[in-house]
Amino acid sequence: MSVLKRAKTWEISESEGESDAETIPSIKCIAFTDQGDDNNETATANSPTDSLEQDNKDHNTDCKSTAKTEPSDTLVAPRPARSGTASPGRKRRTKEEIEADRQRVEERKEAREKLKRVRAEEKEERREDQQRRKEAAERQKSLRPENCLKCLTVCIDPALLQDDGSDVLLGTLSAVEWRSSIETQQLPHSITWTRDLPPEKDSSGPLEEEQVLLVLGLTDFMSMVVSVKQTLHGNGEESAVESVFKLLSECLNRDAKMAVTVLVMGSNANSWTGTWDVPELSQRSQLGMEDLDIEEVLVFLQLYRNITVVFLDSWQDVTDHVCAVTKALSKRPYKLLTERCELPFCVDGSWASGVRVERDGAGLSEVWSRQITQLNRVSPAVASTLTTAYPSPQILLQAYSSLESEEEKRGLLAGLLVKTGGKERRIGPEISARVYRSLTAQNPQLVLD
Repeated sequence: MSVLKRAKTWEISESEGESDAETIPSIKCIAFTDQGDDNNETATANSPTDSLEQDNKDHNTDCKSTAKTEPSDTLVAPRPARSGTASPGRKRRTKEEIEADRQRVEERKEAREKLKRVRAEEKEERREDQQRRKEAAERQKSLRPENCLKCLTVCIDPALLQDDGSDVLLGTLSAVEWRSSIETQQLPHSITWTRDLPPEKDSSGPLEEEQVLLVLGLTDFMSMVVSVKQTLHGNGEESAVESVFKLLSECLNRDAKMAVTVLVMGSNANSWTGTWDVPELSQRSQLGMEDLDIEEVLVFLQLYRNITVVFLDSWQDVTDHVCAVTKALSKRPYKLLTERCELPFCVDGSWASGVRVERDGAGLSEVWSRQITQLNRVSPAVASTLTTAYPSPQILLQAYSSLESEEEKRGLLAGLLVKTGGKERRIGPEISARVYRSLTAQNPQLVLD
């Protein structure tokens, strides 16, 4: 029995002809048969010299016989061989490698989270710093006189409003749009001031200023003088009679920081020096007071009680004095802020030729050099040479203390070489002696040159 085997190769023949189809290849079928122990191979192929029609006829005949013998088999063209070598199979990772990769992923994740937290903290610090600077700028702005004036309130005792001329004071305060209030004061006939604090400090209400104006008529002032004279003649004991001076002394005993100014209204400025009207003269003669007695009372009030007495003519003068004190109180906070200067030669900024000194001490060497250049005829080159040899004043003072004679101390720096413009020169004995005197002299009025 013969078995038809699958074709193992393709045999492609091209027919040579004069027609247009002579470039079309034709596929030939090859059949193999086996019979018994003998293998006979039968192949059908056309000669290259055959015509195109004969090739097509033989091709159709061979294919039909093959299909009848083994209809289930089909001819498959072999795949061309790939160039190069085949890639090796993927290597399986061990548990240690997987764990190491997972650990690296966790570390990168923690690093990203840490960096994110650090950036968030820096952003929060910058925001808080900006907020603090903004609040500080607002506080400093509120301390300006024009803004601080809006926080002041002039408190007037109701007893002053019984005088007809008090309308001048109220009208002036209303015209300049200053805040005022009618409140009963500790001292009758007095004027005080209160200041509104910022919201973060507004826990105990408005702040009462130390300034107090006590407005008195001439009669009340005379009774006050009598009370003071009685106190002076009574060996320092205050009179037991109820008087303005007694009330004033009680207020001063409760609050020693109070600064009281007595405004004596209804007399000219020279009345207390001897120029008195006839009714006033008769009143003074009845009380038995001389000009020297009044001067003695004024000195006692100023020195022992810190009370200033001002003589005014009318309510207009009183109003002007109240306005002047109000403006002075509005300027006080800003002046206190600007007067805080610990080290004027270490100011912040270069506008004042100062040097900024950091917390770690950076900048102190520059301050030491600037201090040397403040001496007369000491150039920056000389100061640089001196500070290089002795980096701090303490080191220079230790060098002075190691010497015995004054002559050696004055000439310690004379031999130092100063390089300027490619030339060398010595500091000299004059500058050396001047530096020594500036660091060791005890007399603040000593002339160094």
